[in-house]
Amino acid sequence: MTTTRFCLVRHGETDWNVERRLQGHTDISLNTSGLEQASQMAQALKEMNLQFDVLYTSDLQRARQTAKAIENLYQVTAITNSALRERHLGALQGLSLNDAPLVEPELWKIHLSRDLYHDMRGGESIVQFSERIRCALEELRQKHVGKTILLVSHGGALDMMYRVASNQALEAEKAVTVPNASLNWISHDGNAWKVERWADTSHLQKNALDNLDL
Repeated sequence: MTTTRFCLVRHGETDWNVERRLQGHTDISLNTSGLEQASQMAQALKEMNLQFDVLYTSDLQRARQTAKAIENLYQVTAITNSALRERHLGALQGLSLNDAPLVEPELWKIHLSRDLYHDMRGGESIVQFSERIRCALEELRQKHVGKTILLVSHGGALDMMYRVASNQALEAEKAVTVPNASLNWISHDGNAWKVERWADTSHLQKNALDNLDL
């Protein structure tokens, strides 16, 4: 059987991560710590002598800036793919975890309940988000069978990739952390997905923040 491997990287830290603010599709840049994390992550890949065949990144700048550290070190060019974006959180985007229950109390309750079909008023439902991520993964797998794919994306997106690879139910509570600039490995042997390693931050000099996806 031919195994296709994915190394999944969450983007580095942003100011909104620090403020515990829901980013979604809002295009926020890395902060100084995030740029340092991206550099440390890329250096770790180089030191472990990771050989990959292709580099993909979400088109949001926090992911593109993280991928840039890999591009610089490996002298490669990332392929931008908007399907790797974070979930669009509709009316909740831009709100902090403290503000959301006050500004959008009913919507916040729906969000906490993991309603699979609510689009957060103009965003994506969990089912829509799951289908987007599943299709993106499958498309890349089929395009690069037997290869190693390096992919830079977002906390909620990587959580969804974990659910795909581990067959975790969409309505189930979050089972794993997805820290900033973490390395996460999944693979497909031609028959099924497998989670190999998750949430590796041993390359970072300081603690990284988990994602806000619920």
